[in-house]
Amino acid sequence: MTAIATRTVEYPADGLTMIGHLALPAGVDRRPAVLLGPEGMGLSDVERRRANALAELGYVALAFDLHGGRYLGDPKEMLARCMPLLADPDRMRGIGHAALDVLRTESRADPDRIAAIGYGTGGAVGLELGRDGVNLRAIGTVNALTTGRPGEAARIRCPVWAGVGSEDPIMPPAQRNAFTAEMQAAGVDWRLAVYGGALHAFHHPPVDHPTVPGVGYHPQHAQRAWRDVVDLLAECLPVTEDLGA
Repeated sequence: MTAIATRTVEYPADGLTMIGHLALPAGVDRRPAVLLGPEGMGLSDVERRRANALAELGYVALAFDLHGGRYLGDPKEMLARCMPLLADPDRMRGIGHAALDVLRTESRADPDRIAAIGYGTGGAVGLELGRDGVNLRAIGTVNALTTGRPGEAARIRCPVWAGVGSEDPIMPPAQRNAFTAEMQAAGVDWRLAVYGGALHAFHHPPVDHPTVPGVGYHPQHAQRAWRDVVDLLAECLPVTEDLGA
């Protein structure tokens, strides 16, 4: 069986040169594609491995960059960049559109069949693409219960799945309620999975640097959240039609 192929891709966004990770499935045919966004710290081997895993499932996957090739392991530096970004939907959309353009121009990717999957800040970018009316087949997020500008959620054209830890102090119940109220009022096909006992970034393996308070790895729920993401893609963006099944 032919192995997947990977390569780095450089592209401009947010005044920076972004360095993404593209993973291609075996074969030469066109496949459905996934835009994969990282936590606020930035693109790391965690997201690269996830993109590779999606390629093994048959998807073209692009793990996009947030910080111009940098990984922000200092919580103060990360917050100093991410908080203004999260407060600026147009900047998030610019980052998302730049990565989406790279994915759409990849010859193996079907530009009409793309989903956005993201974690934390990367998930917020995916949601903003939806609020901008981008033609996506699905949006899946973990730790990204962000709300947008009034009324713009009505432009989301696909199912939205969101996951959050029940003990996440960064995405507390009030934030969950605001997010689900926005989705419901907009008539979005939405789902929310609350993982009992989990903190913020529960899906991310432990790191060797300080983190913001409220972060903690939960290996069982990390596996469950990944399965939920894969199930969302299987429902909304199946690869079987490409494989002749």
